[in-house]
Amino acid sequence: MTNLAERLRQLLGNDVVADDAETLAEHSGDKWFAAEAPEVVVFAKSTEHVSQVMRFACEYRIPVTARGAGYGYVGSCVPCRRGIALSLRDMNRIREIHFADAVAVVEPGVITSTLKAAAREQKLFYPPDPASMDHCTIGGNIATNAGGPRCLKYGVTRHYVLGLEVVLANGEILRIGGRVHKNKTGFDLIGLFVGSEGMLGIVTEATLSLLPLPPARATLSASFATIAESAAAVQAIFAAGFLPSSLEIADHFTLEAARHDSGGHDVPPGNAHLLVDLDGQSESVRLETEKLRSLVAGLSPTALEIAITEPDCERLWALRRQFSNSLRATGLTKLNQDIVVPRSRLVDLVEFAEGLSARSGFPIACFGHAGDGNIHVNIMADRYNRDAAVREKVQQTLDELFAQVLAWGGVITGEHGIGLAKKRWWPQATTDNTRAVHQTLKRALDPHGILNPGKFLD
Repeated sequence: MTNLAERLRQLLGNDVVADDAETLAEHSGDKWFAAEAPEVVVFAKSTEHVSQVMRFACEYRIPVTARGAGYGYVGSCVPCRRGIALSLRDMNRIREIHFADAVAVVEPGVITSTLKAAAREQKLFYPPDPASMDHCTIGGNIATNAGGPRCLKYGVTRHYVLGLEVVLANGEILRIGGRVHKNKTGFDLIGLFVGSEGMLGIVTEATLSLLPLPPARATLSASFATIAESAAAVQAIFAAGFLPSSLEIADHFTLEAARHDSGGHDVPPGNAHLLVDLDGQSESVRLETEKLRSLVAGLSPTALEIAITEPDCERLWALRRQFSNSLRATGLTKLNQDIVVPRSRLVDLVEFAEGLSARSGFPIACFGHAGDGNIHVNIMADRYNRDAAVREKVQQTLDELFAQVLAWGGVITGEHGIGLAKKRWWPQATTDNTRAVHQTLKRALDPHGILNPGKFLD
């Protein structure tokens, strides 16, 4: 449509519509490698703004790609068909935190760590904690069903969404769920929209479940000679009856990158790392920590440290939260694959990754959520953006990785989504009738295909 920006300014006002080159470029992609500039960016201030945009877009069949902070890793918010980039960053109010009901009512642009801090001030706890929580938004978390280290004990974003306000492709406003913690009134429509990557509707408000804030916490940091020993320690911890809130591992390449990036500060010796978090009442955490220390000490770690205060725990976790930045600091292109395997396959996975690295010639860095089998397998490629042959070889390496993960009964994404990055493997990861059901739902809710087009459903 010619003069799209002008038409939208007439509809919404000058202050929420932009089409200058800098703004268009800023809204052309996320943390993945693809980019496409939209024709116009709309900075929605309210549900009514979103509804107006969608009614207009539906009438004229204009593509609309919603986005939060742009911290996704699979190109989900790349406006492939241009059209309108609908930014929800300014819808960033925490409307309510209610202690007695144990809920928060928020707009989609609220930063995840901001909500966590606000809940903590009232002795409440919002568990989902993606690594990018200081930057990513609740709306983005809902779109991808984001997780994080605490998924092991507490679950992912879906488990905390009690109610949603969603603007549909035709501009209608749908309200589902509410503020009660149990609800079986009809189909699970909330589950339908959580993880839908903006292809079925646009979330404009969420009612989220909160938990009592655990009063005590402890962190165990251990190093081992090999990643296989670290993975075996994970199984030993579960076999002993522990259910940590978080249980993370990292391999040699990841640790070496962290040592180089930090000058060696706060990176323990050894070729593999294990990080375990416990939380609960002070007495139970103290007792569990003592038993956990004894168990891990018997597994021949090369280093072992316990933290029992919040600052000390955060000091140990600072290493884990910097892994991605440390890997990027190597100068290699980091291609993060958030695969998930059955937990019994952890040792098999790390051994397979080592063999895949040798066969492909690419360093492969493995770290992540060992407690639920969600390991971030990072292909580290030199000249990825400059050499088509390197990119093709990466694709072949990923073909082999995903084929093995699927053969083990795993999945190709645990928390980042499909987007553009994994579109190539969507047919392998699903069955014909599964894809048909997806298409049926898409056509029912977005018959003109204007919501986030060009992704894996196309």
